[in-house]
Amino acid sequence: MLRPYLREEIDMKRFALAVAAVCLSAGAALAADPLEGYWRTAKDDNGNSGMIHVAPCGAQLCGTLVKAYDANGKEMKSPNIGRKIISETVPKGGGAYTGKVYSPDRGKTYKSKLQMSGKSLKVSGCVLGICRDGGAWVKVK
Repeated sequence: MLRPYLREEIDMKRFALAVAAVCLSAGAALAADPLEGYWRTAKDDNGNSGMIHVAPCGAQLCGTLVKAYDANGKEMKSPNIGRKIISETVPKGGGAYTGKVYSPDRGKTYKSKLQMSGKSLKVSGCVLGICRDGGAWVKVK
């Protein structure tokens, strides 16, 4: 028969292990994906670019246009502010992602391939067999 204080010590150890396991699993779940943050897009066909904020949207990642810039790099008004530019995006490993990307200059949504390398993001996409190179985006923060 276990002495009462020994039984309490075993119960406390089990409790401490359970709390540690919960904290570790929560920490892993709360770790930000490297794609999260603010990205400056490459210039489009019109010479315009944008600032995209990438954040989780459910189990996927989405990127919303938060600022638009004209060909001279000056901030400008755009009807696309607040629009999801990246959607349904999931990591594939090795800095690769797939999902969808909307191109404001062409008004089309492409099936996207994103490849991240450090603070650079190579963006490309295809729709109905027509593919487009979206250039390299640069991570701002």
